[in-house]
Amino acid sequence: MNSTLDGNQSSHSFCLLAFGYLETVNFLLIIVFLTVLIISGNIIVIFVFHCAPLLNHHTTSYFIQTMAYADLLVGVSCLVPSLSLLHHPLPVEESLTCQVFGFVVSVLKSVSMASLACISIDRYIAITKPLTYNTLVTPWRLRLCIFLIWLYSTLVFLPSFFHWGKPGYHGDVFQWCAESWHTDPYFTLFIVMMLYAPAALIVCFTYFNIFRICQQHTKEINERQARFSSQSGETGEVQACSDKRYAMVLFRITSVFYILWLPYIIYFLLESSTGHSNRFASFLTTWLAISNSFCNCVIYSLSNSVFQRGLKRLSGAMCTSCASQMVAKDPYTVRSKGPLNGFHV
Repeated sequence: MNSTLDGNQSSHSFCLLAFGYLETVNFLLIIVFLTVLIISGNIIVIFVFHCAPLLNHHTTSYFIQTMAYADLLVGVSCLVPSLSLLHHPLPVEESLTCQVFGFVVSVLKSVSMASLACISIDRYIAITKPLTYNTLVTPWRLRLCIFLIWLYSTLVFLPSFFHWGKPGYHGDVFQWCAESWHTDPYFTLFIVMMLYAPAALIVCFTYFNIFRICQQHTKEINERQARFSSQSGETGEVQACSDKRYAMVLFRITSVFYILWLPYIIYFLLESSTGHSNRFASFLTTWLAISNSFCNCVIYSLSNSVFQRGLKRLSGAMCTSCASQMVAKDPYTVRSKGPLNGFHV
């Protein structure tokens, strides 16, 4: 039995097998579990957005749906290492597969990061320029912005195909990526300066000013209400609170994104600058960052009441469809059970 396991390990070309058979199985379970969660969670988010028209009233829904599609593609991309570790042969050579996989996941996560930055800019414009917001932020400009997000994310990581450097550790499930594809400090600095740093600075600047402005508005409204208890003052307070609550939902999504990605970014910078690598730290930080693709679904479903109503409507429609199919298949049995034991017809 031991010789069989050793033979399987030597015949495989994945760096995870360096941990041993049991550790590899555990890592494989983590990858498959995350893949299922990411795909199912983002499919639900996409369906809810199509079933709840109220969610599309906010312009940020364009970017949130873009993130959902990008995260869904992350989950689909994660099927590559999952199927490979399950002894399925690769359609192309390993070096090309791991390069494409690492590049695709890096681009998709860059799309999510850029979308979060655009969401913060959108909310900043909505609060600082409410009268001209509808003329500044139009559906055509939103679609153009989303196209530029995808184009910019692709161009940032494209030099990795020309042997400039390594975009990340997503492909390190494969031995070639782990041992033959090395990071480059200049390329890492390029990614930080072109993507990570600008996105983080934009998010910090916009949300700091958003909450500061909301606090000032609330203070002014309270002072005005103390002097004149009028209906307009109450309406303004409701509007200010609504803007702040919605900004808090988006801020939670952004905060969780950077909390989960911060260990990966720190390790990426340290490994690129010092040259010392740790496979366990690489795997842990990488898949912790990828798990954010599922966390977005959880945060949005718990924080947004309109999304919750849309989710209930979707689940209710599915239950009604299932009940209708059961009635269509065997209407006599359903009628015979009566109202207490079966369905009403």
